[in-house]
Amino acid sequence: MLKQSLQQKLLQKLSPQQIQLMKLLQVPTVELEQRIKEEMEINPALEEGADDSKEDNFDDPDFQEEQYEDKENSRDDFNLDAYIDDDEIPSYKLTTKNSGEDDDRKEMPIIGGVTFQDLLHQQLGLLVLDDRHYQIALTLIGNIDEDGYLRREIAAIVDDMAFLQNIMVTEEEVIDVLHSIQTFDPPGIGARDLKECLEIQLKRKLAETAKNNPNLVLALKIVQLQMEEFSKKHYDKIQKKFFVTDEELKAGINEILHLNPKPGNSVSEGKRSIQHIVPDFILNDTDGEFELLLNSRNAPELKISKTYRDMISEYSNSKLPNKDKKEALQFVKQKLDAASWFIDAIKQRQQTLMLTMEAILAYQKDYFLTGDETKLRPMILKDISEIIGLDISTVSRVANSKYVQTTFGTILLKTLFSESLSTDSGEEVSTKEVKKILQDNIGIEDKSKPLTDEKLCEILKEKGYNIARRTVAKYREQLNIPVARLRKEL
Repeated sequence: MLKQSLQQKLLQKLSPQQIQLMKLLQVPTVELEQRIKEEMEINPALEEGADDSKEDNFDDPDFQEEQYEDKENSRDDFNLDAYIDDDEIPSYKLTTKNSGEDDDRKEMPIIGGVTFQDLLHQQLGLLVLDDRHYQIALTLIGNIDEDGYLRREIAAIVDDMAFLQNIMVTEEEVIDVLHSIQTFDPPGIGARDLKECLEIQLKRKLAETAKNNPNLVLALKIVQLQMEEFSKKHYDKIQKKFFVTDEELKAGINEILHLNPKPGNSVSEGKRSIQHIVPDFILNDTDGEFELLLNSRNAPELKISKTYRDMISEYSNSKLPNKDKKEALQFVKQKLDAASWFIDAIKQRQQTLMLTMEAILAYQKDYFLTGDETKLRPMILKDISEIIGLDISTVSRVANSKYVQTTFGTILLKTLFSESLSTDSGEEVSTKEVKKILQDNIGIEDKSKPLTDEKLCEILKEKGYNIARRTVAKYREQLNIPVARLRKEL
């Protein structure tokens, strides 16, 4: 049965301006520059530079009927019809060449180079192979991953060639061609596992050595016969197996540690671009007095185009506007409104960034004075949110991907937030402080007898931090520090 009824609901909806502000808040400085460029491309009413004109109220319904006081800005030769002409102007009429043949053109060079797969194909051309084996080699190279390993089964490659290329090959043929590919550079390419990768590199070193190096010979034996014990760092078992001294074992293991476990990365890393961190804030410390500055890239000078203002002025002075002109002026007004909203959003972003950073600076003053992580106070998003009177999500957007440049380095704001932990005396300390103590103790430990989690737990308890062993293990894993057995060295 159908019936009509009235319902009253309370909903919270975000305006387009609020959504735009939230999106701008979460982008770092480098992305902000790109975002502004994109906005200027889609909105010709937005320009770079200081705005020296008075603020215009584009939302006033009577605005279109008002006259501008400054009559000197109006141009008699301005024709609005040019903006509503349906005929598209050819691109060659909109471009000009003002440089001569001898002018110095400063262009950014484009870095180019061969890829990892290109390098393998170049070396493949040096092998003498018939068409059948050449197709096998191409298939093998196509299955080598970015690390330089062939992780697919040989049987699967045989099936691929049979079904996809209609070439019937045997596993023995594929393995023979694979051995040829394993002679390529960098050493270790085409290995099917880590053991084979290290073995290929050690054999290459032995072949290039005039005399049999005893360290390389021992290293090869360890890889071939005791790889599992080596990976688990059971050095005592390796010593008993090969009857070697501590010094001989250490020399052999050093040879293995200097090998490349991912030979494919040695090519790709050479082409990898260096990423520079652009700080969002700059903090200067002068005898304990802080000066907090917003990066100039974060505070761009934006203004509304004078040309578009004059278009509105021309329409206001027009007595008989036609329908096309009204539609064009409606488009102009939309662009002016969008430009005004974007400028306001950028200003609000700057104010919110500074307000949040000033609160963090005051909260963590002891840390910013010394740079000592043990001086960090426990701080969560809610603490800063209550100080500045903004929502937690707003603080999260500010802290995410934002950096502050200090006298002791460039710090990611997100790393300054941490949970609290109670000491035996009842004092609230940051978990960062505990992690710093763990890191320092592991850094100075005897690597032949590394500290276990139980021993680290005892050290912390002696310092007044009553922490369980599983918590110590959790903090150690967060610091990307392996267990004691894997930190052991000879």
